[in-house]
Amino acid sequence: MCIRDSPVGFERFFVASAAAVDRFAVRFLVYSDLRDRGFYLSPAREPWPGGRDAPGDAVDFVAYERGETPDTGKVKYPIQVVGERESIAASGLAGRTLAVVDEESDITYFAAEGGAIEGSTDYEPPSDLSGVLLADRVVVWDAPADLHEHGFYGQPLTGRAADVEGALQLSLVEAASLAADGRLSVSASVDDAEAESADATPRDAAARVVARGRDVEGERFDRRLAAYERLRAADAVPKTGFKFGADFRTYLDVETVEDLPHSKHLVRVVEPDHRFSPRELSLDVRLAGGVRKEMVFALTAVGDDHPADGGSEASDGGARADAVLDADVEWLSIDRLTP
Repeated sequence: MCIRDSPVGFERFFVASAAAVDRFAVRFLVYSDLRDRGFYLSPAREPWPGGRDAPGDAVDFVAYERGETPDTGKVKYPIQVVGERESIAASGLAGRTLAVVDEESDITYFAAEGGAIEGSTDYEPPSDLSGVLLADRVVVWDAPADLHEHGFYGQPLTGRAADVEGALQLSLVEAASLAADGRLSVSASVDDAEAESADATPRDAAARVVARGRDVEGERFDRRLAAYERLRAADAVPKTGFKFGADFRTYLDVETVEDLPHSKHLVRVVEPDHRFSPRELSLDVRLAGGVRKEMVFALTAVGDDHPADGGSEASDGGARADAVLDADVEWLSIDRLTP
């Protein structure tokens, strides 16, 4: 084989291939690394063996079980190769193995898996809660003790010397979820225009809390609320993940706050068309692993953010709240992998 009538050594072949073929250098590095680890590989396309098993066009090649050949082996890793400065589409990533090549040609592998979070917390909130809507939270002044102790909702309101008996602060996400389930009514507000009357229905209460959430947080509130609802419906207990740079941390089996288990996941809510930067992904996964948790992304699609023309403000607000609660959520778990 010759390139421009010159003999081809590895150096000339590598340089010419890198110039002619997109991402040749990073793909070669990953291929070579996996071969050194004892894997057989083949291109992830027909008519190569294993090509039909590759999930999606973004997969570069497939690695087979150790000791197996492409003709007879079962696919172990569908490999998607990316460079440190490329972006990665979150949608469709489940089922793939990411091989990220950094600027020094080191390779970091990540396993991406689908599947929802499932818990086993057995708690049913009361249906007659009443709260006051503040600027960015709701206070339930006469909350039953088990709402926090067994359901792990909210945070007790404390003063300098002691707790304020029966008072529980709920985040706007918690309050919107309880209101949407018909368990919380909002009886007053610090907003003068809203304080004149109590909410007539739980749907009105949910609409009001969702509207306040959008005021303080924007569209991100809708996505977080949709993910929160799915987690509670799956008997998991989501709490804020702020200390870890995430939207939620999750507890799977809460019996009492006094004997709280270790939280299992960090959840970050993103749009369905979100694209990760490898640096962002590495940081999230590394942090989650460092605190013994699994990193999960909730790809959340919410409906139209704007009310339709016509209709009352209350009905429009209720419709918007319903659209948020009915949003589609796709779960994506990503962890470090050593092939």
